[in-house]
Amino acid sequence: MDRRFLMVLGVSLVFAIVVSSVFYQMTSKAAPAKKVENTELTDLVIAGRPLSVGLTIKSTDVKVIKVPKAAFPKGAFTKPEDVLDRPVTSNILLEEPILDGRLAQRGSGTGLAPVIPVGMRAVTVRVNDVVGVAGYVLPGMRVDILITGHPPGNPMKITKTVLQNLTVLSAGKTMQTDQSGKPVDAPNVTLLVTPAQAETLTLAGNEGHIQLVLRNGGDQNIEKTDGASVAALYGAHSKTPRNASSDGDEPAPRPRVRREPPPVIAAAPPMLPPPPPPPDQIISIRGIERKVETVPGKKSSEDFGRNP
Repeated sequence: MDRRFLMVLGVSLVFAIVVSSVFYQMTSKAAPAKKVENTELTDLVIAGRPLSVGLTIKSTDVKVIKVPKAAFPKGAFTKPEDVLDRPVTSNILLEEPILDGRLAQRGSGTGLAPVIPVGMRAVTVRVNDVVGVAGYVLPGMRVDILITGHPPGNPMKITKTVLQNLTVLSAGKTMQTDQSGKPVDAPNVTLLVTPAQAETLTLAGNEGHIQLVLRNGGDQNIEKTDGASVAALYGAHSKTPRNASSDGDEPAPRPRVRREPPPVIAAAPPMLPPPPPPPDQIISIRGIERKVETVPGKKSSEDFGRNP
């Protein structure tokens, strides 16, 4: 075997042994990780059953367990008395810690009232299968409001987006989403709005036909739209008679034209009969003598009939 190859192999083995020994000494000298064991326990109030929105907590709805003090959640409670008679504003699952941020203050009411944040309002609008997006508008979803009607002084129908990104508080009497995700046949929908939006929504419901438009819950953009008119919808086919409205509902009112009385024309004076024609004359000239003789007029056919 080649002596040079053996020498290289020996040097490699020695180098590997040295590196291994250095690495072993470094790891052995490293201090072992200290395990912090906290054996001190504390009470934690958790949900004894699923708690839905609007429910007022009773003693049978909660229970107390022991947890390490280091694992105690922020905003949780140690005594059941601190959560009793407080309405739930967000769904709480079974054995989930009850946090202060998911409860309303005592005396804030029951049902939907505790869910309404301070400074906001809840407005209910009547819907059907079309307006309510075939029942797919469920609590927690986001919707836009469209209105279709006649603007002041304009006989043409226009559809315009008046409100955007409104939260649905309840569909009918349901304030939480069905776990199966099935559509809910609700005759009305309650929306969370500001006081100004409440005025706009109420006016839109009284002055025109409103339509709910479902949107993605993660889409927070507010779009600016010009609205859609009947003329823009039909394009070149939107020409109508001069005195007819564009949407065909009712003819446009005809402008009132003030009619002046006809002028008074004076009666023409009676026409006088024409003068009789001059009689026939015969002029004869003899030298310097000039003689004029009148020829009797000819009788008409009527005269001959009277005097034969």
